[in-house]
Amino acid sequence: MTHQEIHGGEVDAFAEAYQTPREHWIDLSTGINPVAFPIPDLAREYWHRLPDSGVDAWLREAAATRYGVADPAYVIPCSGSQAAIQWLPRLIPATRVAVLGPTYRDHTASWAWADCQVSEVTSLEQIPADADVVVVVNPNNPDGRTIDPERLLVVAKSRLLVVDEAYADLVPDISVAAAVGRTNLLVLRSMGKFFGLAGMRLGFCLTSEPIASQLRQAFGPWPVSGPAAVVGAVALADEGWSQSTRVRLKAAAARLDGILVRAGLAIAGGTSLFRLVEARRAAELFEHLVRAAILVRRFHDQPQRLRFGIPADDVAFERLNEALGTWRNATANGGNQGLSRSRGLRDGLNAPIVP
Repeated sequence: MTHQEIHGGEVDAFAEAYQTPREHWIDLSTGINPVAFPIPDLAREYWHRLPDSGVDAWLREAAATRYGVADPAYVIPCSGSQAAIQWLPRLIPATRVAVLGPTYRDHTASWAWADCQVSEVTSLEQIPADADVVVVVNPNNPDGRTIDPERLLVVAKSRLLVVDEAYADLVPDISVAAAVGRTNLLVLRSMGKFFGLAGMRLGFCLTSEPIASQLRQAFGPWPVSGPAAVVGAVALADEGWSQSTRVRLKAAAARLDGILVRAGLAIAGGTSLFRLVEARRAAELFEHLVRAAILVRRFHDQPQRLRFGIPADDVAFERLNEALGTWRNATANGGNQGLSRSRGLRDGLNAPIVP
């Protein structure tokens, strides 16, 4: 199979290419919480009528409270933070943009598409003095790097700072959202990662005027569905679920660490929703896991690295452990020949898998 650059989650394509039913696959390629926030029962009216100002206000107030934003007017809902990543370069006049990397590639791609001069820097100290916009992902994807909020806010004193906080629900203390409205700042938040509701397509831009009005106009009326707005408002207000989820994900990440280390893989970073590993034979390991119907994230620009999401349950953990154990034994006992034998794992995929 020829693998193109994807964001993750393309299980259907791999299932077809490897002729393995979709229900057999374990998808660890996306960094999304595998145990999502439980969807509440919704009144039928939210499905039938357009989302009105009351629903919009409920969502914005819940987000402002959750993120520590001073004014709900600074909260602009959108259909996932990805929509904002695509729109910002079309709305904000900028000539030179600095992106702190390596990071989520769509930030660089979107600003470059808008004919901006984009430079990727590896530290805040390397930001060019003439950069109009600085983009930082915090915590970073895919290595989990975090930057202290006070250091970030210094950058915003002289130019617009865009902070993608898609994974900040894991570590709320690093958020700069409370500074929105007081400085040149735009923060992106997502309901897809920590809450596990990526299919709902709900995110937020947190910013003040004039960018707030530009975004509202660009997104148009009803930028998110009524059901998404209601579920989002309920989820954002449920601090008990969030606290217990942080504990659970931290334990799951530690369990994943043990499996990866026993397989001889070097952990290069991550968050409680994913781990980044380095391996000399990462491409072969990726193929080995695919043949075991386990999909992880690989990076064409960093071929020595793979990203592993958190398995959903004990069955998924055990299957990953078995596949990586086979990999470890095969590479220790004969290299490619051992790997060829290990591909017999795929022969057992037709057997029923316990849900």
